[in-house]
Amino acid sequence: MRSRWNDAEAAAAIERWAAAHGRDVALCVYASRLIGADTNLVLHGGGNTSVKAPLPTLFGDVATALFVKGSGCDLDRIEPGGFAVLQLAPLARLRELDSLADPDMADQLRLQQFHASSPAPSVETLLHAFLVHRFVYHSHADALLCLSNQPAGRGLLEEALGPRVVVLPYITAGFPLAKAVVRAYEQQPDAEGIVVAKHGLFTFADDARTAYERHIGIVDACERLIAARRPDRLVTPRYRSTAAPADLAAQAAPILRGLLAERTGDEDNPYRRLLLDWRADDDVVEYVNSAEAAAFAASGPLTPDYVIRTKPFALYVADPAWGDTERLREQLAAAVTEFSSRYEQYVREFLAGQGAPATRLDALPRVTLLPGAGAFCFGRTKREAQIAADMTVQGLRTKAIAHAMTGYEAAAPEHMCAMEYWSLQQAKLGTPADRPLERQVVFITGAAGAIGYGVAKVCAEAGAHVVLTDIDAQRLGRVVATIEAAHGVGTATAMAMDVTDAPSVRGAFLEACRRFGGIDVVVVNAGIAHVAPVVDLDQADLDRVMAVNFTGAFLTVREGVRVLRAQGLGGNIIINSSKNVFGPGKDFGAYSASKAAGHQLGKVAAIELAADGIRVNMINADAIFGEEGVASGLWATVGPDRARSRGLALDELPEYYRGRNLLRARVTARHVGNAVVFFASNRTPTTGATLPVDGGVVEAFPR
Repeated sequence: MRSRWNDAEAAAAIERWAAAHGRDVALCVYASRLIGADTNLVLHGGGNTSVKAPLPTLFGDVATALFVKGSGCDLDRIEPGGFAVLQLAPLARLRELDSLADPDMADQLRLQQFHASSPAPSVETLLHAFLVHRFVYHSHADALLCLSNQPAGRGLLEEALGPRVVVLPYITAGFPLAKAVVRAYEQQPDAEGIVVAKHGLFTFADDARTAYERHIGIVDACERLIAARRPDRLVTPRYRSTAAPADLAAQAAPILRGLLAERTGDEDNPYRRLLLDWRADDDVVEYVNSAEAAAFAASGPLTPDYVIRTKPFALYVADPAWGDTERLREQLAAAVTEFSSRYEQYVREFLAGQGAPATRLDALPRVTLLPGAGAFCFGRTKREAQIAADMTVQGLRTKAIAHAMTGYEAAAPEHMCAMEYWSLQQAKLGTPADRPLERQVVFITGAAGAIGYGVAKVCAEAGAHVVLTDIDAQRLGRVVATIEAAHGVGTATAMAMDVTDAPSVRGAFLEACRRFGGIDVVVVNAGIAHVAPVVDLDQADLDRVMAVNFTGAFLTVREGVRVLRAQGLGGNIIINSSKNVFGPGKDFGAYSASKAAGHQLGKVAAIELAADGIRVNMINADAIFGEEGVASGLWATVGPDRARSRGLALDELPEYYRGRNLLRARVTARHVGNAVVFFASNRTPTTGATLPVDGGVVEAFPR
C-alpha cells in the first residue's frame, strides 16, 4: 500500500473548506477521503477520523472542539458537515471514571455537541477524545485483520510491525476500548499506532499527513508479510457445475427471498421482505465451491463491527439440488430453519447478562453461500444488501488467505453478540421507514414513456425499488437516472425488453431475480396504438397492436406469476388498461380491442391466482400526454390522427379530454401511479377490480 497524499490536492481542500471550518478540519476531511477511497481500509460507513481544533463560541470565547466522523457516514465522500462537533474538555474528563454505562455515554455525547443538527458522533468518540493528538485515524484494514484473525495473530502482527506499534487483544468497543488505547499509548509514548486485534488500526499525530502516512505504512507492512507467507493455492476445489452461476442464481433467488421474508402478523401485509445483492465473480465462486466453504460460512465476520450487516455466520448448502426446484426449495427451507435455531441459541447463550437489547433482531440469515451460484446477500434495501455483499466478498478473500497461512479465527461469539446488540451499533441501521411499498420490488413495462415514468416515480416515493423495462433503452436510461437521483443509487434498474418476445420477457424477469431477489408487483403498462376505421384496418397493423397490448400483457403476466409463485409471498399484478375498454372511440378499433383483451385476461388471472395470494386489478386511465418532460410515445404517434378524427387542432386535444370528464380534471401519470400504489399496498381486499382514472367519463363507467 502506498500513500495517496498529494500536496496540491491538500491545498485544494484547504481552499475549499478552511475559510468556513479552519485549516485543520479541511485537512482532516482530505485525509478521511483518502482513507475512505481505499476499500482495503474501510467499507461503507466503517472507520472513523477526528481532529481537535479551535471553535469560537457565541460569547466570543474560543473553545477546543473535537470534530469526529458522524456514525455511519462514508469516509470516501465526507464533508465538514459529516463530522459531529463536540466540546472536548468534558469528554476528555470522562477518562477519570472507572466505568461508564452505555446510556450515560450516549447522553454525554449528545450533551456535549455544539450543533444540534450535527450527525450522531462515532461510537469511538471517547477514544478520539482521550488521545491527546490533534489528528486520530481508525480503519478496519484487510491486511491487518488477516493477520490478527489467525491463532498466532499477535505474533504475526508484532513480527510485521516491530516495536513502534502496540498490539492489543480484542477489547469491547466504547468506553473500555477508549481507556485501553489511551493507557497503551501512555505506556509507550513513542508508539506510531495501536492495533486492536480483530478490530482495527489507530494512528495519530499532530499533523494530518503524518497520521495518515503512519496508517498507510503500518498497513503496507502487514501486506508485505502476507505476500511473503501466503501459499499460491488458497482453497481446495470441491464442487463443480457445468451450469452458469447466473442461471443457478435466478433459480435460487426468489426461493430464498420468500424464505427470508419475516412474518408481520398483519393480515393485509403479512410479510416484511428483504432485497438481494448477488455476487459471483471468479474468486467468489472459487471460494464458495471450495472444501473450505462450510468453515468460511460457519465462522464470524472479520470484525464484530460487520455483524449487524452480515449476522455472525452465513447459511451454507453443500450440494444444492440444481434443476429440481422442489428439492432445492426443501433444502433451502431446512437450511433456513437450522440457521434460525442456531442463531436463537447464540442469542440465548451470549446475550444473557447484557440487559435488554435496543432492538430484538430477526433470526434470518443475511448471507447465503450456494456452490455453483455464489453469494446471496440480503438487506432491507438494495443499498444495505450491497453493503453486506461487499463485506462478504472481502471476508471470503481474507478468510481464504488467513486459512491458507495458519488458519482463520474470528472474534469470540460473545464479542460478536455484544456488538450486534449494542444500542449504539444498532443505531447505524436507522429507523425503518414506514412507506406503503417499503422493501417491495415493482416491475414496470413500457417504463420509458410518460405513464411508466409517472408510475415508477410514485412507486419509488412509496418506498419501492423499481425495475424499469422498455424497448427504448436510451429513454429508459434517462428515467432510471432521474429516479436514482431522487431516491438513491440502486433504487431503480433498467432492462431493455421487448414485450412481444417471450425469451426477452422471461430474461428480464430472471434478471430482476438476480438483481433484487424477485418481484412483488407487476405493472403491465407497455402499449401502442393505431388509428384507422375497422373497414380500413390493415391486418398487419392489427397484429402489431395486438402483439404489444395483448400478447405482451399475457407474456408479462405469465412470467411474473412464475416469479411470484416461486417466492410464495403473494403479490400484485396491475394492468394499465384504458378508458377505451368500456368507452371505445371511433377509428380506434385495434387499440380498444387489444386493451379489452388484456383487461379480460386480467379478470381470468384474478380468478386463477387468488389461491396464491396474488391479486390482479386493472386501471382504466384516459389520455395522458406527458409527465415532467417525458412525452407519451403513444400520443406522439396517434395524436395527430385522433385530433383529425375529432375535427380538432393537435394542441386542442389535452383541453378536449379535460372538458369531457365530469370533474374537468387533467389526468396525469402521477394519478395512475397513485392508483398502482393503492392496489399494491393492499389497502383493501380487492382483486379482479377496475379503477377508472379518467375524471369521470360517463360512457366509460365500469359495468
